[in-house]
Amino acid sequence: MQALRRVAMAALWTLAAIGVACGVVWALTSLGFIKPLVVISGSMEPGIMTGDLIIDTRVPASDLVVGDVISLPSELTEDLVTHRIAAIEPAVDGGYTITMKGDNNDYTDALDYAVSGEVWQPSLQFSGWGTVLMRLTTPAVAVPLMVGLLGLLGLTMLTPPAARPRPAPKVARA
Repeated sequence: MQALRRVAMAALWTLAAIGVACGVVWALTSLGFIKPLVVISGSMEPGIMTGDLIIDTRVPASDLVVGDVISLPSELTEDLVTHRIAAIEPAVDGGYTITMKGDNNDYTDALDYAVSGEVWQPSLQFSGWGTVLMRLTTPAVAVPLMVGLLGLLGLTMLTPPAARPRPAPKVARA
């Protein structure tokens, strides 16, 4: 029973560390420092594969050059599109007009992107992690994981035999 409790404690501490890391990622995302994205198409393969997790950070639009990979909101889909810059033109309003193209696409994107200020640029890439995260958040996986976590918590709360109170020895009176 003691070995099972030790295994449960190790698993619980590992899951707690993962939980703290998730909390940090959530806080950084909420504060606008990072934007985690799961890649859902093969337009940037082989450099960025479908199912990868990329972490975008903000960069000034003025620092962009042709060849940079950035993530911009598409007017067609209203989702972020992560592609390589094919052309940059200064705009009348002081911003930029950017033409992007996926590395695996034959043609540039249908619409150009008007940008100013800051844009999102991939800083980190985790191969295959996006697929894992998407599967972990489905109810068919998340619910059993929560039940297992509660079970581990219960195992760690079991009192070890050495810590249980023992009855006081009876003293014989003469």
